[in-house]
Amino acid sequence: MSIEDEVSRRRTFAIISHPDAGKTTLTEKLLLYGGAIHVAGQVSARKRQRQVTSDWMALERERGISITSTVLQFPYAGCVINLLDTPGHQDFGEDTYRTLLAADSAVMLIDAAKGVEPQTKKLFAICRERKIPLFTFMNKLDRPSRDPLELLDELESVLGIGAYPMNWPLGSGEHFRGVYDRRMRRLHLFERSAHGATRAAVEVTDARDERLRTMVDDAEYARFRDALDLLDGAGAAFDREAMLRGETTPVFFGSAVTNFGVQLFLDDFVQTAPAPGSQRVADGEAVRAEDERFTGFVFKIQANMDPRHRDRIAFVRVCSGRFERDLVVRNARTGNSVRLARAMRLFADERESLESAYAGDVVGLANPGVFAIGDTLYDGARVEFPAIPAFAPEHFAAIRSLDAASYKAFGKGIAQLREEGAVQVFEPWRAGAYEPILGVVGELQFEVAKYRLESEYGVRTAIAAQPYTLAMRVDAERAALDAAHLPSNARLVRDWEGRAVALFESEWSLKLAREWNPAFAFVPFGTDGVAV
Repeated sequence: MSIEDEVSRRRTFAIISHPDAGKTTLTEKLLLYGGAIHVAGQVSARKRQRQVTSDWMALERERGISITSTVLQFPYAGCVINLLDTPGHQDFGEDTYRTLLAADSAVMLIDAAKGVEPQTKKLFAICRERKIPLFTFMNKLDRPSRDPLELLDELESVLGIGAYPMNWPLGSGEHFRGVYDRRMRRLHLFERSAHGATRAAVEVTDARDERLRTMVDDAEYARFRDALDLLDGAGAAFDREAMLRGETTPVFFGSAVTNFGVQLFLDDFVQTAPAPGSQRVADGEAVRAEDERFTGFVFKIQANMDPRHRDRIAFVRVCSGRFERDLVVRNARTGNSVRLARAMRLFADERESLESAYAGDVVGLANPGVFAIGDTLYDGARVEFPAIPAFAPEHFAAIRSLDAASYKAFGKGIAQLREEGAVQVFEPWRAGAYEPILGVVGELQFEVAKYRLESEYGVRTAIAAQPYTLAMRVDAERAALDAAHLPSNARLVRDWEGRAVALFESEWSLKLAREWNPAFAFVPFGTDGVAV
């Protein structure tokens, strides 16, 4: 099969949502219908049953939230699906942002009882900035829900995106009877049953078919019919090109927890979602997915996915060409050549040996410290994809080891958390005792760092919150920095690369620092124009 054929089979997408919208449940049900698992939470591979969930980290299971993004690949309907599950909690927005850079489309999951929520807006802003085609799944129709027309209007008025309902619910909550496929004129009946035991769809002529009237009371039937008459009266057909431009989103209704509507969505998704396309580069022509030469970029690094191996894995999104084991590539950041000998296909925290991959796939590479987030890997003529920006930290805390004997493990753990992008690490500007300051986007990341240092590195730590709320990079000569005059509630530190950073308690403190140090350039951390 040619590279063009292989690329056309790929569908690489991320799932985004506000916490508690049902993202992990939908992820597992997509795997269920894709045949990757037999029962939600179990995967069949290598002739034995293994437990799996997209939330593979122990703390994720304890807290019931997604903390880190995961990659799940499975075949479906002749396609190769690369599902990128992202954290829903706003404290982990930076990980979600990096993962969305590796996606060709996204599925926005919305609780039909709550509609568009704050984190939904923030994640949508990233998709709009990146011009990522968006699908919408209105979830939890088996519970009392808001009026579907109201939900569509909210998508358009709050998010500013056109909404085209691909199906329409008949009732909700205890009166939920199914969804009507608008294009196929077919009603899919809802039944609270196990996977594979759903009732067959009923073909109906239109929304006025008498068979629909018998399924709900007169008031519910009238609402259903009037809504569909209104939608059909608008006359507009679904415009896939508008979806690819990010101007409209196809909307599906269903219930992930009961499996209902999931297969309908998945069938439509593989037909409608885009295959991998061109990737823009920092300087020069875009790289086409069908190009013969291999290119890719590192969007995530994760340590200790398998406690037995204590390894570090670099997640590489393949952008073009064919990846093969033992391929020799060059790292654009370092200029060094690297042989990609230990490559693996990822499925949450599980991995298996991988021989080949194509544009859209995510390859796991053993990382002995040669890869960093944002690295471009290429074969042939030099190419470099745009840098992945670091988010400005908003919370700060000093961290120290409680056991002097664990000093080495403490340093290793801090270094690996920093390498993953889970935290930013700052050290005092002047040499002294090693007591780093962690900078994070959300305070929950402190809890995760403390938990992982103890569970993965055997280090007990104490964390002390710092009063700073703002970090600015400082551009100045070394001698001037050594003599910097900062307000008493500010502090000069260095980042992991040795660059000067000033921490401030307030904008007023920053204003004073600028007045007192006119030769200094205080530069904000960039997020590519997107606030998360």
